[in-house]
Amino acid sequence: EPFRGHKGAVYSVAFSPDGRYVASGSEDGTIRLWDTETGQARGEPLQGHKGAVHSVAFSPDGLCVASGSWDTTIRLWDTETGQALGEPFRGHERAVSSVAFSPDGRYVASGSEDKTIRLWDTETGRALRKPLRGHDNFVSSVAFSLDGRCVASGSEDGTIRLWDTETRRARGEPLQGHARAVSSVAFSPDGRYVASGSDDKTIRLWDAETGQALGKPLRGHEHFVSSVAFSPDGRCVASGSRDKKIRLWDAETSQTLAQTSRDITHLIISVPTPSDSHLFTSTSHQKLNPHNNLSHIPRSVSGPHFAPPYFHHCSLLANGWVSSLEGLIYWVPPHNRHGLQHSHILTIPTNHPLGATWIDFTRFRCGTSWIQCRK
Repeated sequence: EPFRGHKGAVYSVAFSPDGRYVASGSEDGTIRLWDTETGQARGEPLQGHKGAVHSVAFSPDGLCVASGSWDTTIRLWDTETGQALGEPFRGHERAVSSVAFSPDGRYVASGSEDKTIRLWDTETGRALRKPLRGHDNFVSSVAFSLDGRCVASGSEDGTIRLWDTETRRARGEPLQGHARAVSSVAFSPDGRYVASGSDDKTIRLWDAETGQALGKPLRGHEHFVSSVAFSPDGRCVASGSRDKKIRLWDAETSQTLAQTSRDITHLIISVPTPSDSHLFTSTSHQKLNPHNNLSHIPRSVSGPHFAPPYFHHCSLLANGWVSSLEGLIYWVPPHNRHGLQHSHILTIPTNHPLGATWIDFTRFRCGTSWIQCRK
């Protein structure tokens, strides 16, 4: 059944890193947390914004939710207590349309109708230097790459831009190919590709290194594409559209894998990264819709022998697994994921005077029995 509780349209939804909860942001100015198993709201609505909440995102450790609002501010919330953490982040001159956490949880990126992207320190709430400028219209979506070195932004000007988080400069020229506004962008789990959804009714895939479009646009929706998201294994892309349908696409062949068998009652606004076989959509009708009948989505398949991993091609999936090109390598508990400094270095806090223990997985080895236990 739909998750009900908001008093206005639901603009954004996001999974917690462990998949147990969903956060939702609404036109009613509140954020709600939901238990994905029971469908029940967790505690009272998170209140503090003075305008509609257009975007929500979980921190990598799941202990915090960021929200971006039409009141021009970003807020952080404690997911255990529901309390606001510190003061609102102020700096944008118009509505905040999108927020995203860096993989280490230290920063939040925000995109705004003031045509800029800002990076914020989550500890101090201060903006890092000057805003990133380059778009000619509203910035509708932002996303971090897995290594945190790049931010992708999609804009009403019809382009996608890639930004270096160290230099605060654009990487190359704008990615051009859409005929109308870009409403959503997402990085693949390995950081090699960017997906974009547009008001021209198409989805496009881009090489994040070269900025080149990969293949032809993905066509099938009959109205604006409002949201895109990669599956945890990066093999498929989910898209939500104002045609009231969800489509799943093979990221390699660009073929449609599946679509909802019937129209969703109201416009689909947001499709977060799927967790296992679960997919959620937010709609314009004050509710969230769980879709649990997607078990036929292809999964990553490994052969009988699992080769030693090479960590320069690894990524941390949304369900906590570190994955290489050969398959899944090891799983990181939710409370330790913020300590994954690189794909092969995990920092674990301890009571030791030095403060932490580093685990280096560079020489990690696993036999064929690992394939069975990791299932």
